[in-house]
Amino acid sequence: MKKLFRVVAVVAAVFAISCAPQGSSTAVAQSGIERVKPAEVGMDEARLAKVDDIINASIANKEIPGAVLSVVRDGKIAYMKAYGNKSVYPEVVPMTEDVVFDLASCSKVVGTAMSMAHLLENGGYRLTDRVDMYIPGFQPYVDPKTGEKINIRMIDVLTHSSGLPSYVSPEVVIKAKGKDDPDSLMSYIATMKRIYKPTTEFEYSCLNFITLQNVLQNITGMTLADYAQKNIFDVLGMKHTTYMPKNKPEIMKLVAPTEKKPDGECFLGEVHDPLARVMNHGNSGNAGVFSNAEDLSILAAALMNGGEFNGKQVLGKLTVETMTTVPAGFEHLGRSLGWDNYSPYASNNGNLFHPTKTFGHTGYTGTSIIVDPVSKTAVILLAHRVHPADKGSVVRLRALVANVVAGAVVE
Repeated sequence: MKKLFRVVAVVAAVFAISCAPQGSSTAVAQSGIERVKPAEVGMDEARLAKVDDIINASIANKEIPGAVLSVVRDGKIAYMKAYGNKSVYPEVVPMTEDVVFDLASCSKVVGTAMSMAHLLENGGYRLTDRVDMYIPGFQPYVDPKTGEKINIRMIDVLTHSSGLPSYVSPEVVIKAKGKDDPDSLMSYIATMKRIYKPTTEFEYSCLNFITLQNVLQNITGMTLADYAQKNIFDVLGMKHTTYMPKNKPEIMKLVAPTEKKPDGECFLGEVHDPLARVMNHGNSGNAGVFSNAEDLSILAAALMNGGEFNGKQVLGKLTVETMTTVPAGFEHLGRSLGWDNYSPYASNNGNLFHPTKTFGHTGYTGTSIIVDPVSKTAVILLAHRVHPADKGSVVRLRALVANVVAGAVVE
């Protein structure tokens, strides 16, 4: 094991160079994504416009204060619109299309899964590698009847089939470890009880993606935030996508607030998720990315085009296909490598997009991404249902919007 970690240390020393985008360490797409009329990409505008009434009704019912919708077809934005308000407390501020949202668990795919796919195709690890190869002391599952030890693999963590519980509160970790830092959190996850045998069941878990964050960081010597920024966001020209936006004034001025805190202020530019905020201080595998509809449209366009957008290849074609396809032997779970295809959590896909190849994700704050690679259609719906109080709901809204968009595809 010690020899392996010496090898990992050497890999980390060269990753800053080897994982740089081809041609330049700061290669950035210079222009955004093209906007066209729906008819230009085979969509019926009258059918598509029905989403307006659905989203406005959700706002009127106080399920959300506002939202931004982007519909992408054939690599172009066919429909983008802002609804309601960016803020309703302490003052009312209208929503605009460029507003930046706390993506919550959509960060798992936008930041972590994309970065892990990039690391995979750069030779950083294998899907069948044991997690304890990269995180010392990461415990296996132990069969309570036989005592048999079964190692947890990278593919198990990526598909939420590792056996890790869904969550743990910062208070529990701090009580056990005495500190509110990332190392204490990872140490707790590494040794906590596994709740089922790997690969047998699906348990959506923030702890899986915090584990992935630490794997990536141990291999590369870079923080997840820096790795994703350099190898994903900057390559695609996602100019308003970042972790910890408080460090970037040009993004911070566009950020929508989330929940009102006990002191009367709202979280603003500070990740809403407690583990990401309290324990990981904003650099976290389960949450922490802030982005807007245009940037996520670029990402969706790239994923529907074999990893390429505007001349920039963020991932290889086969990497994208592997990342977004449910692996053989995991069909009963309905999860691909970070993405949700048809698990019980995939209701946001609606009823009309491809039943098994469509992939997406949702975020607790009210965000969601849907990509149907068959019809080459994507739906990005960004809302902040937790503003100003954590009482709103978007579960039904997401599916209704997805169905209207899918129904507007006529060519």
